[in-house]
Amino acid sequence: MSAPFLRPYPDLTEHAHGLSLRSPAKINLSLRVLGKRPDGYHALDTIFQELDWADMLDIAEADDFGLEVVGADLPVDNSNLITRAARLLAEEARRPCQARIRLDKVLPLRGGVGGGSSNAALTLLGLNRLWGLDWPISRLDELAGRLGADCPFFLYGGLARGTGRGDKITSLDGAIAGVILVVLPPFGVNTAWAFSQFRFPLTEVEKNVIFNPLLPTGMEGLHTPISACNDLENIVFRAHSELGAVRNCLLRGGASVSLLSGSGSSLFGIFESEQAAHVAARELPDIGNGWRYQVCQPVARPRQR
Repeated sequence: MSAPFLRPYPDLTEHAHGLSLRSPAKINLSLRVLGKRPDGYHALDTIFQELDWADMLDIAEADDFGLEVVGADLPVDNSNLITRAARLLAEEARRPCQARIRLDKVLPLRGGVGGGSSNAALTLLGLNRLWGLDWPISRLDELAGRLGADCPFFLYGGLARGTGRGDKITSLDGAIAGVILVVLPPFGVNTAWAFSQFRFPLTEVEKNVIFNPLLPTGMEGLHTPISACNDLENIVFRAHSELGAVRNCLLRGGASVSLLSGSGSSLFGIFESEQAAHVAARELPDIGNGWRYQVCQPVARPRQR
């Protein structure tokens, strides 16, 4: 399999009155819950992988702030992470919040692929350019962490390790080797609920495979093997047994790895080719009956730090 082309991040196009950005999805190649922090959050160690599946953000100059969402019934007030990100950046920059933003929504809601977090982070990157702030990623990183634990990853993209709450990002070289099949059930999973059900000590979890052979580069600084496991799977599968059944179908269909992404509800499998991924998807019993799938490529980016 050929090495992936390293594209600069983010995917951004400037036009006469503003710019357009792809707001990508992610999967978690590994998600370990290490303990409870003094601040009440859980300590995590996770490996993120950007996918070539994305929402689109169009950001234009304006005299005030406005948000339009196409493709999903989402609020546009301060409960929307895009609005919160724009207002937070304007407040920190001590300038008016002036922009018109259009979100073309493709990524699922509460699906574990980071759609809302991605939208927030790409809003920070886009407005940083539109408003001529030229702030370094390190400064935007702190703001992204205030918006959500997954948000900082989307300032970097590609392949990365997340520690702390998942918000302390170490950018890595390369990308996972293979084609990613993401399976989307007709329901979401609430992240706060999943973590609230988590109990220590952990029982022994099934580890599908060690990821080191699947990662061509970038793992030198990790020192320990990364297991393909998700510590939230047992919790989510107990509540939604059909997810476990689909995961087993993906493995029988030829996936080298199949896991829940984040807290779900999406599952993914890693396949050798697009053809193999499409064949496996068509063999899933519930596809077309409220369930959907997306075949994606992993995206490699230059290491940012």
